[in-house]
Amino acid sequence: MWVDGFLCMAVVIGYSMFLAGICAGKSPERSEFPPDFLFGVGSSAYQVEGAFLDGGKGPSIWDTFTHEFPEKIADRSDGDVSVDFYKRYKEDIRRVKEMGLDVYRFSLSWPRILPRGNLRGGVNMEAIKHYNNLINELILHGIKPFVTLFHWDVPQALEDDYGGFLSSKIVDDFRDYCDICFREFGDRVKHWITINEGWTISVLGYDDGIYAPGRCSIGVGNCSEGNSAIEPYQVAHNLILSHANAVQLYRNNYKKAQDGVLGMSIYGDWMVPLTNSTDDQHAVIRGLHFMFGWFLEPASRGDYPAVMREYVGNRLPNFSKEEKEIVNGSYDFIGINYYTASYAFDLQSLHPTPPIDYFMDTHVGFTAEKNGVPIGPKANSTWIYVYPQGLKEALVHMKNTYNNPIIYITENGVNEQNMELPLDECLNDTWRVNYQREHLSSVLEAIRDGVRVKGYFMWSHLDSFEWQDGYTSRFGFYYVDFKNNLTRYPKLSAHWVSSFLLGVKNPNPKYEEHGLRHHVI
Repeated sequence: MWVDGFLCMAVVIGYSMFLAGICAGKSPERSEFPPDFLFGVGSSAYQVEGAFLDGGKGPSIWDTFTHEFPEKIADRSDGDVSVDFYKRYKEDIRRVKEMGLDVYRFSLSWPRILPRGNLRGGVNMEAIKHYNNLINELILHGIKPFVTLFHWDVPQALEDDYGGFLSSKIVDDFRDYCDICFREFGDRVKHWITINEGWTISVLGYDDGIYAPGRCSIGVGNCSEGNSAIEPYQVAHNLILSHANAVQLYRNNYKKAQDGVLGMSIYGDWMVPLTNSTDDQHAVIRGLHFMFGWFLEPASRGDYPAVMREYVGNRLPNFSKEEKEIVNGSYDFIGINYYTASYAFDLQSLHPTPPIDYFMDTHVGFTAEKNGVPIGPKANSTWIYVYPQGLKEALVHMKNTYNNPIIYITENGVNEQNMELPLDECLNDTWRVNYQREHLSSVLEAIRDGVRVKGYFMWSHLDSFEWQDGYTSRFGFYYVDFKNNLTRYPKLSAHWVSSFLLGVKNPNPKYEEHGLRHHVI
């Protein structure tokens, strides 16, 4: 059978112990999770909506980036059409319902609602109508909307006016944008994520320039302008202030009537010391402060981690006394986007010259291998190595370090290459089923250790535009035929999710063929 071939291939490439652990383990049961635990899938506007010139939408920095620098996208593609969710949302919401999911996480497009990014350019009422229809459709199907306000698509007009998140001016414009969203949608939306992965836009957009708007220092990346030693910290600072001001606005003006909750989603790679040396153990702690703590320390305590202040110096911005009061405690929950882990090791002795970017500031090196053995099986993306136990470790770290917050796992997923294979083979993603089982088991362990995890969002619902990978990489539970009318097909993993959540044996015959009976491997 195909699964036997998969196992044999895994043995050949050195992953037999990992797969043996999966096959020997017990599949998690829905009943093992708390009754009010939420299961969902996620998406983001630029990745799925398409319709980039439709409905009065203004351009975003990702529209500009993909059009002006197509060489920075693996297949020179863009999100102009993507999977056309803007027009096909009703059929896709029906698929979310068929999977048995409780919640759907999606982002609003800031430049769709405010084409010029601010109130001076006027509110696009066609966008308001569209998102009202989307939210109502979710509720009609018994699905809770979990809304992200910003998922990297800065209005290009604000980038042109004052440099986007490089300027503190964006804090007021973001607050005005959020005010519109709270007012128009907050009677039905009870969970808001202000900022998705501030680390990603700060570092990948302004340190090495591989994401929009593509800024970095000469010699750090292939960029025409930027300053990798300063700009990532400026951008992160303004993201944190934008988040905190949006939360303050909601609590002051909307909380009493709407009774919603707000948080931010952080990027949460886990780190394992390469050796048992004190230096490598300290490198892990430092690395976690530069990733988790960069955003969570201000939100939890009102200022940046001391180690960041020590290593970055006066290039790290300061919060005023008033800003500290606004930032401190500015969340009801924390979201974590977890995909992978890596080995970390100390680099302090190897940087004789002054640091010129964020990564050099950390004095931490990263590798996926130890003594030639990967930390886990490699997915399609070069940065994803499957390491399920890292999710539990990250959750426990957040519990112990940041006063045991309420946590939602707002993204967790794995991708495969967009290969030219027969459709039947593309749909048989047995290894994604195993991935979900292992990570759900890790979440259960964290809950039993006292972590207040309230929900788990799988990434992603559909194959879609995957940033620098374009359409060469697939994260979806539904296969999208990009060459044939964007037709959707459920993968084996989609059937498994519905079986897991609905508690019934799935009629899909592939379950019998691959030994994937409900709750039994």
